[in-house]
This record gives sequence, structure tokens and C-alpha cells, in this order.
Amino acid sequence: MTDLLSIATPGHLLPGLALSFIIGITLGMLGGGGSILTVPVFVYVLGYDPKLAIAMSYPVVGFTTLVGAVGRYRAGFVNMQRALIVGAASMSAAFVAARLSHGVKGTLQLVILGTVMLVSAVTMLRSASKADVPADAAPPRPAVLALVGLCVGTLTGLVGVGGGFLIVPALVGYGGVAMREAVGTSLLIITANCVAGFAGQHNVAALPCGVIAIFTATSMIGLVVGTRLARRVAVGSLKRGFALLLLVVATLLLWQNRSQF
Repeated sequence: MTDLLSIATPGHLLPGLALSFIIGITLGMLGGGGSILTVPVFVYVLGYDPKLAIAMSYPVVGFTTLVGAVGRYRAGFVNMQRALIVGAASMSAAFVAARLSHGVKGTLQLVILGTVMLVSAVTMLRSASKADVPADAAPPRPAVLALVGLCVGTLTGLVGVGGGFLIVPALVGYGGVAMREAVGTSLLIITANCVAGFAGQHNVAALPCGVIAIFTATSMIGLVVGTRLARRVAVGSLKRGFALLLLVVATLLLWQNRSQF
């Protein structure tokens, strides 16, 4: 087991914790998006190997989203029927993709992650100006939701992303649920995906539990803050700001691993 201070020196740890807090805030307000930064933080801020960083991301994101999902469920903002449709497909795909990812180079996984981040940023920018959609605005399309679940689960198992940037729009557009309910449902699905992705990992015994614990705690605090801010802060503005951050990080990530092209 890697000792916390042997790799996470204060100079590296503080920026990482700050970003972990931002990840939690974004998850609390948007139901997704923030988890996509977890792996880059572990790789480029704390210096972990990409494959180890992906494995580390599952418990951090999973425990954080679980806290958010429980709170949203108690408030009545989780649609269990839609969660089961998407979750059943995504968990299966996440487990299989995680098992198969053992044969994929870590640098290639980072290139895929950078590409996913660009797509996520564009998706956020396009949806930033859209208002909440009433629960009966679109007829449910279970087949489309299951397909989205397969795509999200594959990404979760391959590169460690939660996939909320795809889940939330799918629940609104094809699940017939309002944005607030879609956020809570997305958090539950991401939790399930992280469990499946973690179960598909090969070397979980090598995970640095100290780093994972402190980052999870910080992210959870951010999620609680983000959940409260969601009632007061314009979501559109947050999406635009976070999308720009994703564009910058994705560009740097792809440039750093350009040898894979």
C-alpha cells in the first residue's frame, strides 16, 4: 500500500484537494461532469500511474455520489424505474470494460479520456442555456435509455468516468423526467457504475487507501455544498465555467499524450 505522504506531498496535495472539492460541488449541482476530472487530478497533480488512477477514481466518485443519491432519494428526486433501466445496462458494460481494460495501454486510456472530456464540454456548453424540462415533456424511450447505459458503462469501465454528462440529458430527453429528478437519478446510476467498474479491476490491493479516503471526504463536503448551492446559483453559468475548465484540461491531456496519435 502506498503511503499517503510518500507521494502526496503538501505542495501537491493541496491543489488536488481543492480540485476534489470542485468535483464534489459539480456533482452536487449538475449530477455529473465533475467525476471526469478525478483521473487527471490523480495522474497530473499527484503523479499516479494512469491505470492506478482509474482504479482509485471508483471509490472516490462512488462514495461521493452515494451520499448525494441518498439525499436526493430522501427528498423524492430519484426515479428508481429509470435508474434500473439505465443502471442494469451500464453496470454490465462497466464490469466487462473494466476487465478488458487490463490490456489497454494507460496512455491510450488517457487519450480516450481527453476525447470524452471534449465531448462533455461541448455537451455542457450546448445545454447551458436550456431551461428545466417538465417531467411529461418527452415520452419515455426505454430502449434509448438502455443504449445510453451501455455507452456510459463502457466509458466508466474503460477510463473511470461517471458519465453524468450523458446520463442527465438522456433522462430528461428520453426518460420523461425533470432536470432536478434527473440529477438525483444520475447520482445513483454513477454510484452503481463505480461499484461495477471497481469490481472489474485487477489490482485493487495496491490502491493507496489514505489518499482515497482524504479525497473522498473532501469531495463529499463539496457535494453537500454543491447541493445547497443548486437552489441559489444559476446552473447555466456553472455549466459554462466548468465546460471551459474541461476544454483546457482536455487540451493539455491530449497534448501530453499526443504520441498515441
